[in-house]
Amino acid sequence: MCLDGGSRDRTFSHVSARAWLAFVALGITWGLPYLFIKIAVQEISPFDVAWGRITFAALILLPIAWRRGSLRGLAAHKAAIVAFGLLEFAIPFCTISMGERRIPSSVTAILIATVPLIIALVSRFFGVHERLGAMRLIGLAVGLGGVIALVGFGTLSGPLAWTGVGCVIVATVCYAIGALIIQRHLHAVDSIGPIAVSLSVASALLLIPALLSLPRRMPGTAALSSVAILGLVCTALSMLMMFYLVKNAGASRASIVTYINPAVATLLGMGLLDEHLGAWGLAGFGLILFGSWLATRRSAPVSPSIPASSPASY
Repeated sequence: MCLDGGSRDRTFSHVSARAWLAFVALGITWGLPYLFIKIAVQEISPFDVAWGRITFAALILLPIAWRRGSLRGLAAHKAAIVAFGLLEFAIPFCTISMGERRIPSSVTAILIATVPLIIALVSRFFGVHERLGAMRLIGLAVGLGGVIALVGFGTLSGPLAWTGVGCVIVATVCYAIGALIIQRHLHAVDSIGPIAVSLSVASALLLIPALLSLPRRMPGTAALSSVAILGLVCTALSMLMMFYLVKNAGASRASIVTYINPAVATLLGMGLLDEHLGAWGLAGFGLILFGSWLATRRSAPVSPSIPASSPASY
């Protein structure tokens, strides 16, 4: 995601092999979090998983933002940055971790893929207007049908599973609002500065809940390593790759990675965690992706178009 809106879109046929490599790598790294969250929350509380991931990423990105000079002038955007840190990192990282204690990681990833649908639905309430043509309305209907197929006819059952779905839906709404905060308030600043500071704000907000929920005994190597990978690879490194990809391939082309993440997460969940989606789950997966594609197709906007993906939505 580019916050400055200044990147010139190009087709992938005109970009370098490095950009292609970054695209593939980003699709993989943004599909990995759900697997490692699932492993981590077996021994570590959701608050500690979220705080560890956020803090690792902030420690990496803040020095880079400082060296780039991306921290200058952010005081004028402090309210938006705090809101972005809360809605893009602190709340969704916690609720996703809570949700994954109750539902499969593959289902979590597929539900997160509905973020573009939610953006299309709520953008008008944030002063971002795009014409809802017939294709967009069809896309919203198809995507909603996919969600119904996934959670209503899939493998989920019982109140705990529905609680997990609710936690993930909270995260998707937060991610959608976070993208709209960028559109309304942060589009003119260098991406890495607001993201680094927002991560720091989120780390501070979660510090006390994380301290209060520390595990009574030292977690195992797998859980601790998962938190480290979430912070270093799935957040910090993926942000740097996204910046590179937007610069070299353009923002709209880079956003195509949104449709790869859930596929990677689903394959990992089914292959490594023995998760089963079933026929309805797979049908819901396909309908959500197709509906998201239809709902986010470019139309003549009344105001500048909203971002297709959010930087930490995965």
